[in-house]
Amino acid sequence: MTATSIDLPVPSSQFSNTIAVTRHIFKELRPESYRHPLDRQALMNLEKMPGLSLLLKKINEYGIDRLVRLQVQGEDFRVNDANFPALHQALLEAAAILDVSPVPELYLHRGTGYIVSYAIGVEQPAIGVNLEAMEWLSHEELLFLLGHELARVKSGYLAYQQLSIVMPMLKTVVSTTTFGLGGLAANGVEVALYNWIVMSKFTSDRAGLLACQNLDTAISTLMKLSGLPHEYLNKQTIDAFETQARQFDVNSISNLDRLTKIVGFMNYQSPWGVMRASQLLAWADSGEYSRLLEFSI
Repeated sequence: MTATSIDLPVPSSQFSNTIAVTRHIFKELRPESYRHPLDRQALMNLEKMPGLSLLLKKINEYGIDRLVRLQVQGEDFRVNDANFPALHQALLEAAAILDVSPVPELYLHRGTGYIVSYAIGVEQPAIGVNLEAMEWLSHEELLFLLGHELARVKSGYLAYQQLSIVMPMLKTVVSTTTFGLGGLAANGVEVALYNWIVMSKFTSDRAGLLACQNLDTAISTLMKLSGLPHEYLNKQTIDAFETQARQFDVNSISNLDRLTKIVGFMNYQSPWGVMRASQLLAWADSGEYSRLLEFSI
């Protein structure tokens, strides 16, 4: 992987004035160069689960990939340079920085009262953000959010991501058609899946930071993802958030028993902002982030 620096134009929009920002562009960027070790271990544990191949087979049999994509196409607004140019430009910029090609389609969906983003589509990946993401995030913060989702595409994570979406339905199907695999939560597949999804956020956040290349921006995005409105972001709240994040011990998760993990990680879509900030700050402090920016690997 090589890193070069070029001047990237930031379009005039609701997010910023027209300026030129120098950001590193990564060529031949490999996900392994920024993968979080807890993500790597959780994925290994998931892939060892005996029921996983059956579940993925069911997804293929029922055409879940096509169904999810059809739902997005039939409900959300496809973004282009004409209808939402600033949002479209942010996607192109993030994809160029992270060396993601072809660039996935981008969709905008209805407001929910908090920021939401997603990546779907194993065969034809697509990324989506909601109205709050477009309205509440600056251009740089959008780079972080879109970089996070592009990392899911780049790492080939989408099959497992979609499995989590349809897990409740598949549990019922498998329990009625396959002897011995009805208790998926009991045999570990479900908890392993949700545990991995939470851990994979650490890797995706690293890609988000590589995309925006500003640690302060990454932290403010995580705070907004956690539900804090923009008007409450100030030096005091940011300092307190970072202090809380640095005090969080992610290793304590390993000491939780299985039942506690099931209960906690069933809500895998929770932003987990403090925990994610703790790992992003630790990565920046380690110097690994700076080395990726400065050296060819």
